[in-house]
Amino acid sequence: MGNCLFSSTRVDSSQSPHATSASGSSRVSSKTSRSSVPSSLSIPSFSDTSSTGCLPTPRTEGEILSSPNLKPFSFGELKSATRNFRPDSLLGEGGFGYVFKGWLDYNTLAATKPGSGMVVAVKKLKPEGFQGHKEWLTEVDYLGQLHHRNLVKLIGYCSEGENRLLVYEFMPKGSLENHLFRRGPQPLSWAVRLKVAIGAARGLSFLHDLKSQVIYRDFKASNILLDGEFNAKLSDFGLAKAGPTGDRTHVSTQVMGTHGYAAPEYVATGRLTSKSDVYSFGVVLLELLSGRRTVDNTKVGVEQNLVDWAKPYLGDRRKLFELWTLD
Repeated sequence: MGNCLFSSTRVDSSQSPHATSASGSSRVSSKTSRSSVPSSLSIPSFSDTSSTGCLPTPRTEGEILSSPNLKPFSFGELKSATRNFRPDSLLGEGGFGYVFKGWLDYNTLAATKPGSGMVVAVKKLKPEGFQGHKEWLTEVDYLGQLHHRNLVKLIGYCSEGENRLLVYEFMPKGSLENHLFRRGPQPLSWAVRLKVAIGAARGLSFLHDLKSQVIYRDFKASNILLDGEFNAKLSDFGLAKAGPTGDRTHVSTQVMGTHGYAAPEYVATGRLTSKSDVYSFGVVLLELLSGRRTVDNTKVGVEQNLVDWAKPYLGDRRKLFELWTLD
């Protein structure tokens, strides 16, 4: 999508539009209309619950890759679908790799000529060793099991030699980040901004309300993708993590996420809860209201950080409307 289906990079700065977030999902290290789906693919209908409601974890790599909901593609098939990953098929890029537009037959999912069949977004990861493969596998694991109208649909994957690719539904309106921060003919209307916020909230709520809770951990504007009707779908599940179980109140983990969006208490302690996602959602709401980036190094002082800049306005109802902008 100009950020259609791009995944994480290391320091949030990528922007492109079309299928899965190719945004450079920066990692905060511990330092700081339903699209067509081939009938042969057993993907559950879009509902507000997953196919099971309770994810079987942990699972081996073999179990993850044998999901009946996903098609395993060969590298050759995806080369053909993207016209050999030609530059004019490129949708976007980030620290993770590249996203290309491809075409597949609706029924067989075989590569077909451009302009016919189903348009898809193919994310081709750079070889990054264990961590890159781990995040790729995490995305296959979660999106191979979870299905909701506000989560991007994963169609299949390729794991051949050192090649790691993911095939997603194509999201023609790109990412929310592109619409908010790239100069275009017209800013998003308030009605569309509200629609996007509600859709993203529903996707996040779905993850948090599962019997086996999922914490998204990378909620940000570049990971919110938009279909042709501006329906929001969450993408890039490489950092997703199972929530606490039993009497546990949190998950202790290495701090990961994107600077500016990650909850300060999570960054400080490594204690992860669903509230960490809620904080990130609040940051995106501020971006929708203000049209400002969460971190803007072109500004000085308190204005560099959106949350710090907005706090005085949020505490005074008379000043609140000064946040709003469509510029």
